[in-house]
Amino acid sequence: MAKAYWICAYRAVRDPEAFAAYARLAGPALEAAGGRFLARGLPVRVYEGGLEQRIVVIEFPSVAQAIAAHDGAPYQAALRALANGAERDMRIVEGVD
Repeated sequence: MAKAYWICAYRAVRDPEAFAAYARLAGPALEAAGGRFLARGLPVRVYEGGLEQRIVVIEFPSVAQAIAAHDGAPYQAALRALANGAERDMRIVEGVD
């Protein structure tokens, strides 16, 4: 079974306090759901059409686990804390075997 990668780009953080509340809840929720943070932060360098945006990459054992993590109650509580505090582009991508 292929691993899954949760990739999130933060286009804008509108409310730093809401973002901090989200981060306090989201990290533990995603790790408890089987996620492993591979990268998070601003890019060291961007090329081509790259943007200077905060990026988060999380590895999950499977697509099903990544989706369950997103849809589960603990992560949904984190999203409620974030509310409209950030504009994000979030994707789950299946890894290559």
